[in-house]
Amino acid sequence: MPDDGTPRALDAVRRSAQPLTGAATDFDPILQMVDNARFVLIGEASHGTSEFYAMRTAITKRLIAEKGFTAVAIEGDWPDAYQVNRYVRGASDAHNADEALRGFERYPVWMWRNHVVLEFVEWLRRYNDAQFDPLTRAGFYGLDLYSLYSSIDAVLRYLEQVDPEAAKRARERYSCFEHFHQDSQRYGYATTFGGAEPCEADAVAQLVELREHAAQYMQSGTLLTDDEYFYAEQNALVARDAEEYYRTMFYGNVSSWNLRDKHMARTLDALATHLARTRGHAKIVVWAHNSHLGDARATELGAQGELNLGQLVRERYNKEACLIGFTTYQGDVTATANWDEEAQRKRVRPALSGSYEALFHEVGIPRFILPLHTDNLDAALRPARLERAIGVVYRPETERLSHYFFADLPAQFDAVIHLDETTAVKPLEDNHMWLTGEAPETYPTAL
Repeated sequence: MPDDGTPRALDAVRRSAQPLTGAATDFDPILQMVDNARFVLIGEASHGTSEFYAMRTAITKRLIAEKGFTAVAIEGDWPDAYQVNRYVRGASDAHNADEALRGFERYPVWMWRNHVVLEFVEWLRRYNDAQFDPLTRAGFYGLDLYSLYSSIDAVLRYLEQVDPEAAKRARERYSCFEHFHQDSQRYGYATTFGGAEPCEADAVAQLVELREHAAQYMQSGTLLTDDEYFYAEQNALVARDAEEYYRTMFYGNVSSWNLRDKHMARTLDALATHLARTRGHAKIVVWAHNSHLGDARATELGAQGELNLGQLVRERYNKEACLIGFTTYQGDVTATANWDEEAQRKRVRPALSGSYEALFHEVGIPRFILPLHTDNLDAALRPARLERAIGVVYRPETERLSHYFFADLPAQFDAVIHLDETTAVKPLEDNHMWLTGEAPETYPTAL
């Protein structure tokens, strides 16, 4: 059998790995690596692993408390996350984090309505309440674009408060979307295959008019009016980009994927500009899947034409950005077998031979941080290996095809955190399928 470099890679990883022991100082290497970065992008290898959420939260708390970060931007929809933002800033009618998170109603609900996020939102509210200076309080924002109809509703509510005549014009423009029964995918299908005329021009016109009146709407010059206008403008942007996204999603994966990640990058840029203008500085933690945050240029998907948020942030901000990924070898995950089903607790199979996850399992350290930009690792971890990605759907029966791609890990991330055995994140809403878990693969014969 030809030598694939595994012995050399194992030796290099063992020498560079920094074990995680549960100590308060575990994430000191991450904070040292972050240094003066303005953007710290923290990924996850699945959307349903408890430890990914918990460790990402622990790192983020320290970035806020010790490094002056003032925003968390998530792979979630703008209007839903903004409800949480209002709560953590003490400007909401929500009585607790559970109520603040109720905007996350769209599948997959467990991504943000889970017990780890609930605890973080309550921590963030307590942290902000203790800050004497409002400019040091941290916010919570969404980067995604699935919220076509709820973003339209948010624009209309804002205009009804500040400019009723403009609200009438906006309602007329957005009425173009009313024929699709609040179903964004139905809109995309109908306009793609000739069943209806696109609403693109109306969405663009509404965004243009809103921007033309920005100075008028923010004329009081307070932090609150600035924030509320910014919230409305971003919702108008979501409506414009979501309109295009839902038309594009039927063309193919690459075009819709790229449009979505470009939207997330533009939203992150806009958020950074807004925070710098209104608070004096912008330091933002981003939470999203590895596939969005690891530099796409270092993967076979990038070679096929995909780009992603991590790549775009690196291209724009260079060393002001730090990209951190997670990996796991085996365990449980919250996911579904098909899109839009009820959450299940599913078993994650041991990683495939030849993958980074299998390599890290052989290292023999249960949990460790691996800084990737060292001379010995740059050479030892190449050529590219398989890397696993589990989204909200997990199909172990087609594991290789559905969940693996080739990647050059040192070019993809600045560091990875490997956890050999992981558990499923617990949704806030209990259901029978999640509580009982998945039947063993040998069921019912036990062979």
